[in-house]
Amino acid sequence: MSRDAPPPKDRGTMSTELTGTHLTLPDGRPAVRFSRVYDHPADRVWQFVTDPDELARWFPSRAEIELRPGGTITFSGDPNMENSTGRVIAVDVPGHLSFEWGGDELHFDLEPLDGKRTRCTLTNVLADAKAAARNAAGWEVCLAALDARARGERLEGPHAGATAPWKEIYRGYVEAGFPSGAPVPGLD
Repeated sequence: MSRDAPPPKDRGTMSTELTGTHLTLPDGRPAVRFSRVYDHPADRVWQFVTDPDELARWFPSRAEIELRPGGTITFSGDPNMENSTGRVIAVDVPGHLSFEWGGDELHFDLEPLDGKRTRCTLTNVLADAKAAARNAAGWEVCLAALDARARGERLEGPHAGATAPWKEIYRGYVEAGFPSGAPVPGLD
C-alpha cells in the first residue's frame, strides 16, 4: 500500500492534531486510516466498536449489527443521512469487523498489545476518492469522542454541532493534500 498524503506535523493555529493517513490499498481503492491505542483489553475495545449503546456515544449513526458475515447492519439517527442498512463483510471476534456503509467499507482491526492495551485501526475504504478529506475530518471528531469514552470521560460526539471543530479539521486535511470535492452535509 502506498501512503499518498501524510498528515502535516505543524498545524499552526489548529488545536486538533490530524491523525489520519490517506492511502491506496493494494487493490487500487482509496482509503483513510486511523490507529489508536487504548488502555483496555481487546474484549472491551470490541464492545466500543460493536455494541449499539457504545457506538451511540461516538459513531456518526446509531448502528445495530447482526454480528455474522452477511449480517445486516442498520444505521439510524444521523441528521445528515437517511436511515439505511449495510452488510457485514467479515467478523473475527474480537479482532476484526468490516461492513458496508453508504457505499464505503469500514474495517476495524484490534491488536492486543500486552493483555491490557489494544491497538484499534479503523480503515475507511472510500467509494469516491474525493471523500478523503471530508471523511477523515469526520472520523477525527468521532474518534475524539471514542478516545474520551475509553478514558472514562464524556465528550460530545459527532453531532456536537457548532462546538465540533470539524470545519477546521476538514480545512487541515484539504491543506495536507487529501482529495476533496465530495459534497459536505451542512455546507453544500
